[in-house]
Amino acid sequence: MLNKTHAEHSVIAVVIQLCLWPAFGLWAAGSISIAVLLGREIAQHEYKLAIDLGWSWGEVKPVKWHEGIVKGWSNDSILDVIVPALVCLFVVGLANIFFQVS
Repeated sequence: MLNKTHAEHSVIAVVIQLCLWPAFGLWAAGSISIAVLLGREIAQHEYKLAIDLGWSWGEVKPVKWHEGIVKGWSNDSILDVIVPALVCLFVVGLANIFFQVS
Protein backbone atom coordinates (compact mmCIF):
# COMPACT_ATOMS: atom_id res chain seq x y z
CA MET A 1 0.00 0.00 0.00
CA LEU A 2 1.39 3.39 -0.94
CA ASN A 3 1.64 6.08 1.71
CA LYS A 4 2.68 9.71 2.09
CA THR A 5 6.42 9.01 2.27
CA HIS A 6 6.38 7.30 -1.12
CA ALA A 7 4.87 10.42 -2.68
CA GLU A 8 7.33 12.66 -0.83
CA HIS A 9 10.30 10.57 -1.94
CA SER A 10 8.99 10.59 -5.50
CA VAL A 11 8.75 14.39 -5.54
CA ILE A 12 12.26 14.70 -4.07
CA ALA A 13 13.65 12.25 -6.64
CA VAL A 14 12.04 14.07 -9.57
CA VAL A 15 13.25 17.47 -8.32
CA ILE A 16 16.81 16.13 -8.05
CA GLN A 17 16.48 14.51 -11.47
CA LEU A 18 15.26 17.68 -13.14
CA CYS A 19 17.91 19.83 -11.44
CA LEU A 20 20.70 17.51 -12.58
CA TRP A 21 19.25 16.90 -16.07
CA PRO A 22 21.25 19.66 -17.83
CA ALA A 23 24.54 18.47 -16.40
CA PHE A 24 24.15 14.69 -16.60
CA GLY A 25 21.16 13.80 -18.78
CA LEU A 26 17.90 12.30 -17.60
CA TRP A 27 19.06 8.72 -17.09
CA ALA A 28 22.10 9.58 -15.00
CA ALA A 29 20.24 12.29 -13.08
CA GLY A 30 17.50 9.81 -12.22
CA SER A 31 20.09 7.25 -11.14
CA ILE A 32 21.78 9.79 -8.90
CA SER A 33 18.50 10.77 -7.25
CA ILE A 34 17.61 7.12 -6.56
CA ALA A 35 21.12 6.48 -5.21
CA VAL A 36 20.59 9.33 -2.72
CA LEU A 37 17.30 7.80 -1.55
CA LEU A 38 18.81 4.32 -1.37
CA GLY A 39 21.69 5.62 0.74
CA ARG A 40 19.22 7.31 3.06
CA GLU A 41 17.25 4.08 3.54
CA ILE A 42 20.43 2.10 4.22
CA ALA A 43 21.56 4.67 6.81
CA GLN A 44 18.15 4.51 8.52
CA HIS A 45 18.44 0.73 8.75
CA GLU A 46 21.92 1.00 10.25
CA TYR A 47 20.71 3.41 12.93
CA LYS A 48 17.67 1.28 13.75
CA LEU A 49 19.84 -1.83 14.07
CA ALA A 50 22.37 0.03 16.23
CA ILE A 51 19.65 1.33 18.56
CA ASP A 52 18.22 -2.19 18.86
CA LEU A 53 21.69 -3.34 19.94
CA GLY A 54 21.87 -0.73 22.71
CA TRP A 55 23.85 1.94 20.89
CA SER A 56 23.64 5.55 22.01
CA TRP A 57 25.04 8.77 20.53
CA GLY A 58 28.77 9.25 20.99
CA GLU A 59 29.57 5.54 20.84
CA VAL A 60 30.81 3.50 17.90
CA LYS A 61 27.87 1.80 16.22
CA PRO A 62 27.87 -1.97 16.81
CA VAL A 63 26.77 -2.62 13.24
CA LYS A 64 28.86 -4.26 10.53
CA TRP A 65 29.29 -2.44 7.22
CA HIS A 66 26.84 -4.67 5.35
CA GLU A 67 24.02 -4.96 7.88
CA GLY A 68 22.19 -1.82 6.74
CA ILE A 69 21.98 -3.34 3.28
CA VAL A 70 20.84 -6.85 4.18
CA LYS A 71 18.80 -6.38 7.38
CA GLY A 72 15.76 -4.41 8.37
CA TRP A 73 14.05 -4.00 5.01
CA SER A 74 10.27 -3.90 5.22
CA ASN A 75 7.84 -3.62 2.33
CA ASP A 76 7.48 0.06 3.18
CA SER A 77 11.20 0.77 3.03
CA ILE A 78 11.52 -1.16 -0.24
CA LEU A 79 8.70 0.92 -1.72
CA ASP A 80 10.44 4.09 -0.47
CA VAL A 81 13.08 3.34 -3.13
CA ILE A 82 11.12 1.47 -5.82
CA VAL A 83 8.26 3.97 -6.24
CA PRO A 84 10.57 6.99 -6.84
CA ALA A 85 12.63 4.87 -9.25
CA LEU A 86 9.50 4.09 -11.26
CA VAL A 87 8.47 7.75 -11.22
CA CYS A 88 11.93 8.78 -12.50
CA LEU A 89 11.59 6.20 -15.29
CA PHE A 90 8.20 7.71 -16.11
CA VAL A 91 9.82 11.17 -16.34
CA VAL A 92 12.40 9.78 -18.76
CA GLY A 93 9.61 8.27 -20.83
CA LEU A 94 7.67 11.54 -20.91
CA ALA A 95 10.78 13.47 -21.89
CA ASN A 96 11.45 11.01 -24.71
CA ILE A 97 7.89 11.40 -25.99
CA PHE A 98 7.67 15.20 -25.76
CA PHE A 99 11.25 16.34 -26.22
CA GLN A 100 12.90 13.39 -28.04
CA VAL A 101 15.56 13.34 -25.30
CA SER A 102 17.54 10.27 -24.36
